[in-house]
Amino acid sequence: MRCPCSTGLPYAECCEPVHDGARPAPTAEALMRSRYSAFALRRPDWLLASWDASTRPPTIEPGDERWIGLEIEATEAGGPFDREGSVTFRASYVEDGERFVVHERSRFARTDAWRYVDGVQLA
Repeated sequence: MRCPCSTGLPYAECCEPVHDGARPAPTAEALMRSRYSAFALRRPDWLLASWDASTRPPTIEPGDERWIGLEIEATEAGGPFDREGSVTFRASYVEDGERFVVHERSRFARTDAWRYVDGVQLA
């Protein structure tokens, strides 16, 4: 199975090892991709685990949407030696037969591992 995050790699070589804790996401973008894959594969456990404790909700309930594509528009910092970074992306999904796009600039921080902090919706 190809990884939902649009790298073209097999899931077993891309986001699955991050989801399963076999390896940490090396960059903010890699964490963003793993979070998109977690939405697509209905892995709320990973979404919560990869969310910074200061902004994390108590639970996440997967919806009925079907995620169909991820496009990374830009990254700022977020490399293996950075402490902060941001990723701007478009994530497409279908719900009740209608197509929607989430356009967001997400902020990430790294202490022991990269974590999603929050995001700003873009027009």
